[in-house]
Amino acid sequence: MHVKKYLLKGLHRLQKGPGYTYKELLVWYCDNTNTHGPKRIICEGPKKKAMWFVLTLLFTSLVCWQWGLFIKTYLNWEVSVSLSIGFKTMDFPAVTICNASPFQYSKVQHLLKDLDELMEAVLERILGPELSQFNATRTLNLSIWHHTPLVFINEQNPHHPVVLDLFEDNFNGSASSSPAPGRPCSAHRCKVAMRLCSHNGTMCTFRNFSSATQAVTEWYTLQATNIFAQVPNQELVAMGYPAERLILACLFGAEPCNYRNFTPIFHPDYGNCYIFNWGMKEKALPSANPGPEFGLKLILDMGQEDYVPFLTSTAGARLMLHEQRSYPFIKEEGIYAMAGMETSIGVLVDKLQRKGKPYSQCTKNGSDVPIQNLYSSYNTTYSIQGCIRSCFQEHMIRECGCGHYLYPLPHKRKYCNNQEFPDWAHCYSALRISMAQREACIYACKESCNDTQYKMTISMAVWPSEASEDWIFHVLSQERDQSSNITLSRKGIVKLNIYFQEFNYRTIEESAANNIVWLLSNLGGQFGFWMGGSVLCLIEFGEIIIDFVWITIIKLVALAKSVRQKRAQARYEGPPPTVAELVEAHTNFGFQPDSTTPGPNSGAYPHEQNPPIPGTPPPNYDSLRLQPLDVIESDSEGDAI
Repeated sequence: MHVKKYLLKGLHRLQKGPGYTYKELLVWYCDNTNTHGPKRIICEGPKKKAMWFVLTLLFTSLVCWQWGLFIKTYLNWEVSVSLSIGFKTMDFPAVTICNASPFQYSKVQHLLKDLDELMEAVLERILGPELSQFNATRTLNLSIWHHTPLVFINEQNPHHPVVLDLFEDNFNGSASSSPAPGRPCSAHRCKVAMRLCSHNGTMCTFRNFSSATQAVTEWYTLQATNIFAQVPNQELVAMGYPAERLILACLFGAEPCNYRNFTPIFHPDYGNCYIFNWGMKEKALPSANPGPEFGLKLILDMGQEDYVPFLTSTAGARLMLHEQRSYPFIKEEGIYAMAGMETSIGVLVDKLQRKGKPYSQCTKNGSDVPIQNLYSSYNTTYSIQGCIRSCFQEHMIRECGCGHYLYPLPHKRKYCNNQEFPDWAHCYSALRISMAQREACIYACKESCNDTQYKMTISMAVWPSEASEDWIFHVLSQERDQSSNITLSRKGIVKLNIYFQEFNYRTIEESAANNIVWLLSNLGGQFGFWMGGSVLCLIEFGEIIIDFVWITIIKLVALAKSVRQKRAQARYEGPPPTVAELVEAHTNFGFQPDSTTPGPNSGAYPHEQNPPIPGTPPPNYDSLRLQPLDVIESDSEGDAI
């Protein structure tokens, strides 16, 4: 009850000033506001009132429209890009170098023997009988072939193409390497495609190629992937090119270096790769000055004579510049350096700084990305390339039941191979071209908020020259092989010069195009220009809104009380009782006085007069008067409000 009493008092005090009706409140607001326009509505004549009302309504609508546009623009979270140029001594980038061939053929030949023989027979069938170089008949291991064979597609009749297996003349576990006489197809008359089947050959698709070269290369790579996926990682590393044979000479600035200054890492596409200045265990090396004499100089031996003939068709070195502690995605971001050439690479640095949420979806460390980073085992920083590749491997495991050899493998999972997962090639091919998979990974992965990019200017020259070729190869052969004979050749030697062109670096930074100061300035400018208002005018408007709410609450309380009173009166069938009836109702007629017995105090009532019969006192008539709702006692005094 006390809470209700104080609430009603507070309600009346808050509402007491402007008035008790909506009309009184509006008149009070128009008469006291500092906004231009409303005062003229109540002060002018009828015609001017109408004119000022229309103008005020028009400009109010215009201000609200402009406010909506500015708020919408602000909530778009647009950014502006600023470019600044700085000058300082910078850390030399990490440099990753790989051989174009992942393995030495002399060490993997025993694994690829059956596949190479089958590849030679395939090439013979594609070239046709007129160009065949193999006349001897030999037995081929067709167990590899049956999983993913190459076929001819004869499209002389486009509406009814004919599919012909390259070894269709023999399906009994062996095939002759000599082509069948009178074959209806060859590479120049038919297209070569790869047949990918699943569910024991009941569901097949064909992957077409515009050239037989592309077809046999893709087919061989797929079959080699199946073989290498079953070999332990330690054996794969042993079959690659060791650092002491790959790196012949090294010089960083004026300091000599060697293969021990490189960190080895195994890359499925390029075998053993080596990273200079990775910064994992040691501090990053700074560059003293720009220019070739202060950069990194390398002489590499690619050992091209020991390349895998059908797996690698490119000769040279693959290299990449990247930040310290970042994983080198050299297949996607690397460049080639030609054998027999000196390649000079001038480097410029761009630093990218993106705004985070809500301006963009970039991430600082990848912790808010829903994809498990499979490259975290290398203890490297987050990158969108690693996220996309991890996402693909996740889809591969979910759809195909196994992981692809080219990507890291989650715990307790296996790489795909033909023995345990015979349908993996068909599943991988479908997933590889799936747009839904690409979009899902792009949507799930985020760019890094801070990134460093190295822009390269590349120039090349023949090295060594004919005049110096003899003595240079003699010295390098003596240093590596301790031989007086020349064991190196121009077709395997690569020289690299990597250096900063200048110490100027560019910082590309995103900043908010529309901040809160911009928003408030534009909102206030529009309000002041069209209506002559300010922040205080908005506070006044907020005050009248509160008064409107209080008046509404008061009216609702009064309405609820009147409804309760009407319900209480409806309980009586006739008219309400009169005062006399109420007095009679409060009189105790059942009271009987005691019999008169003289006693010690009998003198108080002479002549044996009976004492008055006690009864209920009459009611206080003032309590029956109806008081209005707004008449309440004051807190400190007994006066009405």
